[in-house]
Amino acid sequence: MLRWIIWRDLMLSWRRRADVLSTLFFFVIVASLFPLGIGPETELLRSIAPGVVWVAALLASMLSLGRVFANDFQDGTLEQLLLTPQPLFLVVAGKVFAQWLTSEVPLVLIAPLLGLQLGLSKQTLVVLVISLLLGTPVLSLIGSIGAALTLGLRSSSVLIAILVLPLYIPVLIFGAGAVQASVLGFDPQPHLYLLGAVLVLSLIFSPWATAAALKISVE
Repeated sequence: MLRWIIWRDLMLSWRRRADVLSTLFFFVIVASLFPLGIGPETELLRSIAPGVVWVAALLASMLSLGRVFANDFQDGTLEQLLLTPQPLFLVVAGKVFAQWLTSEVPLVLIAPLLGLQLGLSKQTLVVLVISLLLGTPVLSLIGSIGAALTLGLRSSSVLIAILVLPLYIPVLIFGAGAVQASVLGFDPQPHLYLLGAVLVLSLIFSPWATAAALKISVE
């Protein structure tokens, strides 16, 4: 069931490549506008780079949250998935994992190029990629709860932002803090460990919370 859900959502994302590319382009454009607006000072760009990249990734990830369940809800597929004998949290886990692969992984892959644009060193770029690999799944997991709660409502994208942005703050603090520590020459591991702990908690609780929210929204 889990493999089927992931494969199905990956195929649907391939057919809707424009949605995936729009998230990636938004991330690149937001992160690239800061050097143009602030100026070419290397030290200044390096000091703001962790926050710039992480805020851009956070905002870009929110663009794809509304599509996690909305299309299946509109064509009736979601109701059929709720009737399957398989645990609903497996369906949620598969859809969130597919959303992370199609929407978040491209951001992680392009982030080093944006980091070079902002003057980050090679060591800091490695920390940036690791922090994004740990943090972006949390964004998808927490965001799925908001997407499930606002399913079928008007202005759902605005409601998702209101619901999940406060929950994203710890991820933003630890992710940007790890990169900032590397920029300043400190050990980034404490921030990465905290980010990993948030990821573990999200993996444990988010699929269950999202499954409960889906049942409420569909009923």
